[in-house]
Amino acid sequence: MSQDPVLAGKNVLERFSLKGKVALVTGAGQGIGRAFAHALADAGADVAVVDLNLENAVLVSEEIIKRNPNTKSIALKVDVTDEVEVNKMVEDVVSKLGDLTIACNNAGIAQWIDSEDMPYSDFQKMMRVNLDSVFLCAQAEARYMFKKGYGKIINTSSLSAHITNFPQNQSHYNISKAGVLSLTRNLGAEWANRGVRVNCISPGYTKTSMVEDLLETEVGKKMWAVWKTRIPQEKMAEVTDLQGAIVFLASSVSDYMTGGDLIVDGGYTAW
Repeated sequence: MSQDPVLAGKNVLERFSLKGKVALVTGAGQGIGRAFAHALADAGADVAVVDLNLENAVLVSEEIIKRNPNTKSIALKVDVTDEVEVNKMVEDVVSKLGDLTIACNNAGIAQWIDSEDMPYSDFQKMMRVNLDSVFLCAQAEARYMFKKGYGKIINTSSLSAHITNFPQNQSHYNISKAGVLSLTRNLGAEWANRGVRVNCISPGYTKTSMVEDLLETEVGKKMWAVWKTRIPQEKMAEVTDLQGAIVFLASSVSDYMTGGDLIVDGGYTAW
């Protein structure tokens, strides 16, 4: 008679624990990335805070250690569009923290601009930062994880991968995030039999400091009036609303999930 998996399995809350794991988070110097880094540390992981702005990365790393004194955290300055720097990022994390179990590829940029006026260089930059970097990071992270036969790669996509935003025009951003979603699905399937799970999170409108500043402007107030009518909960997400999703995808409780996407959008896509 086969063993009962429910009775034989670990307590489900224990399976959410990241104790003994090592994580990196790109774009972790502020906003959603900062919230992800804190969540992973709260759950028990040692965390590398990666950002192009080293000063911000250091501040977040110090916050993590102060909040979780038994946690190790380092700050790294990395241009995630540079293949050499990305490969070194993985080497540095493994060298300084001893392993790499969880990788959150979160770095990205945004821009509002009409497509007919968009310089091609802006389109290229958006793809380079939001999509190419995710591929470069996932590739470097997976190469290490393959050696261990286990790993979690979590990419930040967006509500914008699923819908066409209105009233702002940002076709290149939407396309880049749709690319992240497709890349996640493909890598999740390709690497499934090698122990590396690849999933993504698609946040809806989220109250970061940049968005809060925008909402104080005349154009921001007009945008929010429209966005709010499309969100059943009639509010933006706090960055903390995304923390449960990152811990779920990073922990063993989600080991059977790969190539998937968690949409956290207050019900926007439910309409």
